Amino acid sequence: MKTVEIKVEQGILRGEETDTKRVFKGVPYAKPPVGNLRFSSPQPPDRWLGVKEALSFSKICPQPKATNPFYRKEFYAYPDYPYPDMSEDCLYLNIWAPSHTKGGCPVAVWIHGGAFDHGYGNEVTFDGDVFVQNGVILVTLNYRVGIFGFFAHPELTEADPTHCVSNYGILDQIMALRWIRRNIEAFGGDPDNITLFGQSAGAMSVQTLISSPMTRGMVAKAIIQSGVGYQNPILKDKTIEEAYQTGEEIMKLAGVKNIQALRQVPASKLVDILPKLQKSSQHILFSPVVDGFVLEDSLDSLAKRGDIQDIPCIIGVNGNDFGFGKEESIRKSAYFQSMIDFVNLHNQHGKSSSYLYIFDRQLPGDDAGAFHSAELWYVFGTLNRCWRPMEVRDYKISDEMISAWTSFMKDGNPGLGWKPFHEENDFIRRF
Repeated sequence: MKTVEIKVEQGILRGEETDTKRVFKGVPYAKPPVGNLRFSSPQPPDRWLGVKEALSFSKICPQPKATNPFYRKEFYAYPDYPYPDMSEDCLYLNIWAPSHTKGGCPVAVWIHGGAFDHGYGNEVTFDGDVFVQNGVILVTLNYRVGIFGFFAHPELTEADPTHCVSNYGILDQIMALRWIRRNIEAFGGDPDNITLFGQSAGAMSVQTLISSPMTRGMVAKAIIQSGVGYQNPILKDKTIEEAYQTGEEIMKLAGVKNIQALRQVPASKLVDILPKLQKSSQHILFSPVVDGFVLEDSLDSLAKRGDIQDIPCIIGVNGNDFGFGKEESIRKSAYFQSMIDFVNLHNQHGKSSSYLYIFDRQLPGDDAGAFHSAELWYVFGTLNRCWRPMEVRDYKISDEMISAWTSFMKDGNPGLGWKPFHEENDFIRRF
């Protein structure tokens, strides 16, 4: 294996290099959030002496392993891609970059989904090869999920200098984005041409970040896959009161009466609490909190008054997202309407183009259709890792999506005849 060394703010990283790409895995972007830093805002990473190996993926935030039989078979039953080890020391990112570049490459930052209680940056569906082949640097990252990323308690709010409530997982993403902006030039990237993209909870994260005052001027473009929009009936942000209520329930289930005691509870026990919490919740347990710091108002209110970044956006859904059946057209659903309404508001308040899509490929191998998360195999060009008997048309769809996504990441135009969506020109790209 050939290695390459690159200097970043904290020291020298050693990654892997081939004729076409450089890959750096497990790059720290914050201090390990352990001990007294559990349930605290992320802190900048320490410098190191000598050369730091960046040749293997890091451990991931403690989380329950997938129990849903369908998703377990789809994404987690691959011997070559086993569940990573888990640790609260999980704030690391991964970089795929072209080997030979004069610099100025567009940068794509992927935020994984997983209902804000699971997921990680090196899942079987994710890979940077096709992005590098198209002249784009890909960065994936881990952030704190579940109780570790979204626990809320008044005592923590009071102690935090910013009085942030719960949003540690979102602050991790912001810390990663700051690290990328300060260091990506060393990998040949353009810090002023960063596209955030994410799916499901990752899509909600993207919309949160482009709606937050903390990232103004840091993001050039956004892609929101099966995410929020405006007045989404499935995915919603949380109020401070809702976050505190969940926090109280966590304290009771953990059998502790103060934060100091909760910080001593083993991570595995906090993971085991999750299923008990989920039984009492109609919606996802954790999501961004309207705390007046990360989010100054609800995502809906910010979109309605145009208080989000005026940047080019792609937003879309899968044909059978969240259990939409074959007979029920997602085009007529309130869920898809929330995407249309978001684009209309974005057009009303800004000058940047917005693009709408539906991924509607009925995947081969069973009758699950275009289920939630199905497009990930196609966007990342990892069809050959999937158990399904993929056909020629699947590889063609994947090529089209990769071309559209990477073209958009370069200059804000996905090409392929994909027109911006307007009320008078309701163009929706179908994959």
